Formats: sequence, structure tokens, C-alpha cells
Amino acid sequence: MSGLLNSSIGRKFAMALSALFLMIFLLQHFAINILSVFSADAFNEASHFMGTFWAVQYLLQPVLIFGVIFHFVMGFVLEIKNNKSRQIKYAKNNGGANSSWMSRNMIWSGFAILAFIVLHFIDFWIPEINIKYIQGDMSGLHNGEFRYFYELVEKFHSPIRVTAYVVAFVFLALHLLHGFDSAFQSVGANNKYTKALKGFSKVYAIGIPLGFIFIALFHHFTGH
Repeated sequence: MSGLLNSSIGRKFAMALSALFLMIFLLQHFAINILSVFSADAFNEASHFMGTFWAVQYLLQPVLIFGVIFHFVMGFVLEIKNNKSRQIKYAKNNGGANSSWMSRNMIWSGFAILAFIVLHFIDFWIPEINIKYIQGDMSGLHNGEFRYFYELVEKFHSPIRVTAYVVAFVFLALHLLHGFDSAFQSVGANNKYTKALKGFSKVYAIGIPLGFIFIALFHHFTGH
């Protein structure tokens, strides 16, 4: 593993695999959260299952946390090494002629997304861990009813928090538009399916963040 990460190609390949893993998680996360728009009961049931099922809690959740940390650390490592390896600086040249704006600014969109993840952990994951494993309440109840929907709506009352979420998902869309193509390229998916993959990546990169923005705005403006 260490030998793989010591090479530029190995690091890019590992970065691509971690990105694809996080994209699958993001899709699953969206599938559950969109339920909150249509049915509080369905959202509560799905959230309680994911929050109490042993395989999710003790197997998938640690893997997910490792994947998030690995992806961001590897992203910063690649950025630092790429900057050091550049022999030609863009002070006298047009950087846009050689690469896209998003390609040159992936680290900044990454920082924005990382800041959002920290906020998201503060809003939901840390309180959830506190309730379940410190207070020891695995029932998921609040005033005799499942608390998940109540807690979700409560967080989206604040216009400042909703704005932060919207901005973060805009950055996520930009990050994904470049990152998705890079991931497939790094794992060697340049073949007859490339056109379809690029089409899917654009739908995913725009559609998933837009869906999360819709969820936040829906609960903010409707209050339920």
C-alpha cells in the first residue's frame, strides 16, 4: 500500500477510488434525505434504520470516516506535490490556456467542502453520537415520536446555516464536475463508454448538489 502511494500514478488512482466511494455514499445520503420532503415517517424510519443497524454503525461508518479523511489528505498531498513539480509558473503565461479554472482551484473547493463537513458533523453527527453512545438512548424518540425529522427541520430554520449549506453544495458541484472526470481517467475508463460516463458525471455533479440545496430551501421556507 505504501509503495502504491509513493508513486504519482498510485496516489491519483487511490484518490480516484476514494472519490468514487464517497460519490456512492453521497447518492445514498441523498436518497434518504429527499424522503424528508415527501414523508416525515419514511425519513424517520430510514434514518432510524441507518442509525441503529450494526453493520452501518460499526463497519460502514468507520470506513466512511476513513474515506473522507483519506480523500482530503491525499488531495492536499497531491496539490502540494503538483505545485512543487511545476517547472513553469503561470506568472507570464495564461494558466487558463493549459487547464480549467476548476482544475487549478480544486484545493479551494476542497477546503470549502471540508468546512461544510465540519459544520455538518457539528449539526448532526456529533449530537447523534452523543445521544446514542454517551446518553445511551438508541430509541431515536423525542416526545414519544422519532426525533430525526424534528432535528432536521430545526437546523434549517436559520437563514445563515441554510446559506452556508447552499454555498457549500455549489462548491461541491464545481468540485464534482472536475473530480468525476479525473477519477474515471485515473482508473483508466477512457474507452467507448467515456461519452456516457461524462454525461452521467455531469448529471450527478449538478443533480445531487442541486437536490440537497432543494431539501435545505424546502425545509427553510416551509418550516416542515
